[in-house]
Amino acid sequence: MRLTDTYNQTTVSEFILLGLTTDPKIELFLFTFFLLIYIITLFGNIGIIFTVLFVSDLHKPMYFFLSNLSFSDLCFATTVTPKMLYIMLSGRKSIDFNSCALQLYFFAGFASTEAYMLSAMAYDRYVAICHPLLYTVIMNKRACICLLAGVYMTGFLIASIHTSCTMSLSFCGPNTINHFYCDIPPLMELSCSDTYISKTVIFVVVFCLGCFSVAVTLASYCYIFFTIMNIKSSRGKRKTFSTCSSHFLCVSLFFGTVFFMYLRPASKYSVSQDKVVSVFYTMIIPMMNPIIYSLRNAEVKNAVTWYINKLLLSSNLKF
Repeated sequence: MRLTDTYNQTTVSEFILLGLTTDPKIELFLFTFFLLIYIITLFGNIGIIFTVLFVSDLHKPMYFFLSNLSFSDLCFATTVTPKMLYIMLSGRKSIDFNSCALQLYFFAGFASTEAYMLSAMAYDRYVAICHPLLYTVIMNKRACICLLAGVYMTGFLIASIHTSCTMSLSFCGPNTINHFYCDIPPLMELSCSDTYISKTVIFVVVFCLGCFSVAVTLASYCYIFFTIMNIKSSRGKRKTFSTCSSHFLCVSLFFGTVFFMYLRPASKYSVSQDKVVSVFYTMIIPMMNPIIYSLRNAEVKNAVTWYINKLLLSSNLKF
């Protein structure tokens, strides 16, 4: 049974994605640029996953969550980017109702998962820095798996609520989405039914669960900051801060962008500005996260270098 059959009064069978621009020359440049970004995203995140998997020195809770963050980034970018590149290359801007619903579901799911993954990683750094003697006891294998399961379950529960509240609305036409993917705000603008209840439910869910994620992250870093400040030696402070600086930078980029995107006053809403910010957190951040960890985390950088050298050596031996 088609997904549209489950929603009453839905007459729109497909949507038209306007994309980022209608200028062919600019579109060709953007296609090349975003294709390059997506390739870097693929290699960067897959590289992190395989490095953590095959380098025994990285078999620690921190890197267990990092590999899952890379998986989430990879899926997050893949939900949006390939379809956008296809539209730019082929000029076929239509997306059917079911595909739009699925894109919205997985986009919201992996976006929510990323937020909670960053919170779990912040908690891991809190335990490691503030309670180092209890770290292996608290962050044991069972606890890490349960925490990860909770992250994915909460993320896709939120996605289910977002998708059902949005796609259960009536769409009677027009069907043109002024965006490059199916997102909640532009879809609700097209609805011909009352969106008040759907918007209220989504707001309450995002506010409550989003505040929890932000509270865990902020509380963890407040405790980390005070613990670092109490370290007497400057060398000890630098060493301790370096273990969480890369993660703090990733947290700042993600939450800063999302807050700017969804917590702006309605009077300051701009479609063009919205698209630019969307590009940043759907494509740029998933590309930047593995780069940040590779450059700012000495342990990851050394492991990546060792793993690449091992692959190059094994390939040379075959020849």
